[in-house]
Amino acid sequence: MSAHETDTATEADSTAAGDSRRWIALAIVMTAAFMDLVDATIVNIAIPSIEHDLGTTTSAIQWITAGYALAFAAGLITGGRLGDIYGRKRLFLLGTAGFTLASALCGLAVNPEMLVASRLLQGAAAAMMVPQVLSIVHVTFPAHERGKVFGLFGAIVGLGAVSGPLLGALLTEWNIAGLEWRPIFLINLPVGVAALLLGRAYITESKAPKALRLDLVGVVLVTAALLLLIYPLTRGRELGWPLWGHLMMAAAPLVFAALVAYERYKTKKDGSPLVELSLFKVKSFAAGIAVQLTFGIVLGIFFLVWTLYMQIGLGWGALKAGLTGVPFSIAVSLAAGMSVQLLVPRFGRKVLQTGALTMVAGILLYFFAAGRYGAEISPWQMIPALVVMGLGMGLIVAPLTDAVLSEVPKEHAGSASGLINMTGQMGNAIGLGLVSVVFFGVVDDRLPAATAPAGVATAFADAFRNSLGWAAVVLAGIFLVMFALPAKPKQHLEGGAADAEPDAVEKEPALA
Repeated sequence: MSAHETDTATEADSTAAGDSRRWIALAIVMTAAFMDLVDATIVNIAIPSIEHDLGTTTSAIQWITAGYALAFAAGLITGGRLGDIYGRKRLFLLGTAGFTLASALCGLAVNPEMLVASRLLQGAAAAMMVPQVLSIVHVTFPAHERGKVFGLFGAIVGLGAVSGPLLGALLTEWNIAGLEWRPIFLINLPVGVAALLLGRAYITESKAPKALRLDLVGVVLVTAALLLLIYPLTRGRELGWPLWGHLMMAAAPLVFAALVAYERYKTKKDGSPLVELSLFKVKSFAAGIAVQLTFGIVLGIFFLVWTLYMQIGLGWGALKAGLTGVPFSIAVSLAAGMSVQLLVPRFGRKVLQTGALTMVAGILLYFFAAGRYGAEISPWQMIPALVVMGLGMGLIVAPLTDAVLSEVPKEHAGSASGLINMTGQMGNAIGLGLVSVVFFGVVDDRLPAATAPAGVATAFADAFRNSLGWAAVVLAGIFLVMFALPAKPKQHLEGGAADAEPDAVEKEPALA
């Protein structure tokens, strides 16, 4: 065999090895992303069990859910920038290790305070882990394959976001080793350890092509603004809406304004801002950020009040409530897969707008069903509304990122992805905080006059319907904002980075 033939064969072998390695790497990062998505919702279904076991207050319940979303939202941009500076593989593994450790602490919590603190740590670790996923995919797959990969990723996102309640119900109902709700967190341990070992072996390291500095002032301002907004929303009802809470919420926009001013200064000074403000000059991106924020609010409200309505208001067990959500999960997955592969390439933003209107229709169906059947409502009477809502959600969650990124300059695609994730999680945290207003506010008004179980069910049904009404109004607003999205998104912008400055990639030998 000639030297040329030997080189060619070696190159072919290397490419084949790369093929197997990159698909294993994709499975690893998708598993980690799925684990995060499940953990954001899995706790909802176990709330009654946690409340009974630890004696949690209403505020603690909200912090168990909102604390994770808040820590995740506050750290997403920072986590993405740290990956650019120190290496995405390194930050992914560090975040996965922290997430696994925090999951163990959640499962071993002996009181509400420990559980809330562990959930905050879990959200912060996820903020280091999740932003690296798209970046790792970007440097691992060639441009012509990224469209297929992102379509698959969108379907995984849609499935992961709604499969948490069912998994939580099964783990809680099985009461493994008498641990009640604790396995919903402990199940992450073997998954996290496997992701660490396989990730170390199969993920390729990469960094930003130019040296960057972490914008610590920007990190402080983003975190402070979110805390000023979310903390009083979560604690205000329990404390009687004190003056300091209103002052904190009023101060939040001022801190956001200070962040914008400082980021402009930071851009001129050294070109390393935490937030790339030039992205907001792209109309479709700015509109997409608004959609992500408000859609996150809807999801934050719905998933928590839905669980409280079924398990506390109607007195259903965790398994019954979890199984009720199966049609919803199936509908989301089906619609998500169709939207990316078949519908968006042909109809563009109309698919997302149809999703918003379909979700409104499903919410209205649920509104009337809850009012008509009252405490006697059955899972079968909820299914039509849940299927319609799931179809609508699937038409939005999968293609939204591609639609938002379609007109963003290719060199800023990574920063834009981080901002999109952050605003969606911030919306989720705000929605969870608003539960105290739109749901518990109504429950507080109705419960003093309700002593019998039927009266409690009626109070919770009224609060649930009030929450659904607000969600429908917000979704109608989202439909209008979607007109600012591009009519026909450019296909797979994330895969078009060939024209942009390439990332620095450090090849590592396989350890397996």
